Amino acid sequence: MAPVEMISFGTTDLKVSRIVLGTWVTGGWAWGGADDKTSQAAILKSLELGVNFIDTAPVYGFGKSEKVVGQAIKEWGKRDSVVVATKCGLEWDEKERIRRNSKPERIRAEVEDSLARLGIDCIDIYQIHWPDPQTPFEDSMDAMVRLREEGKIGWIGLSNFQPEQIRACLETGPIHSLQPPYNLFEREADRELLPFCLASQIATLVYGGLCRGLLTGKFTGGEEFPRGDLRRGDPKFKPDRFKQYVKAVAEIGRIASSYNKTPAQFALRWALQQPGVTCVIAGARTSAQAEENTGISGWTISEDDLKKVDHILAKHIKTPVGPEFMAPRLES
Repeated sequence: MAPVEMISFGTTDLKVSRIVLGTWVTGGWAWGGADDKTSQAAILKSLELGVNFIDTAPVYGFGKSEKVVGQAIKEWGKRDSVVVATKCGLEWDEKERIRRNSKPERIRAEVEDSLARLGIDCIDIYQIHWPDPQTPFEDSMDAMVRLREEGKIGWIGLSNFQPEQIRACLETGPIHSLQPPYNLFEREADRELLPFCLASQIATLVYGGLCRGLLTGKFTGGEEFPRGDLRRGDPKFKPDRFKQYVKAVAEIGRIASSYNKTPAQFALRWALQQPGVTCVIAGARTSAQAEENTGISGWTISEDDLKKVDHILAKHIKTPVGPEFMAPRLES
């Protein structure tokens, strides 16, 4: 297996793997549950294989994901070899209803909670999870800058922000990274966001690279998802659209097999080859999935096959939709 590809992360001094281990699924919430020991083993396997970049968030399992990541880092025993990214700006109530809150006092409280759960003394990359229209960007950014000055965070990131919102944040402090949704099926970021980041030297770690599992090739189009599963609310997984996407994935899978790769590996490699993409986030429930993720390094999809993929999408997907359904509430 080829070594995991590494890259300088934007204007930071970090050298990171282009594969980022995503840990939303580690929290269990929205993904049908997760076993902590299995999740921890997947994290350790990723680290053993050369993935040194982990992304998490307080809202992933309402603290659970950060705790599992922290336990894995402790067992790994080499804190300095791991780049940890987490987030702030979302809160939840006793009914697990989520809303945006990027007020300075909320950010300051969250960083202390995350540091404690992760068992570390500095968060390498701290990201505002979603823009909060109820709080001036200047106020949120001022809090982030102060945390950096205090040594509690290393670098400042944003997630799910648009160019005009990023520009507003830049008036108060530096932005080192952006985490947008991006995959073969959801390419809105191509229009303005990725070119903006490229021109502004803002590193990107794109999420949703497998489109909630749709790009793994494991679905038939007839599956139903239990209450609480994120995909239950995703319009891509509704009967008519679901079958359109499954047909497209089947054809893409045939191209992937010509490279001796799985559909998932092909989809993640596709994302890495797009202009403006620094890193791609990929989750792993198990050690086997962690190993599969590393198979996206050391090879390239040809220009001809990239064009074939676009043709396949145009042929099969008549009513495309984006990831907008995932946006949390703006107010209580």
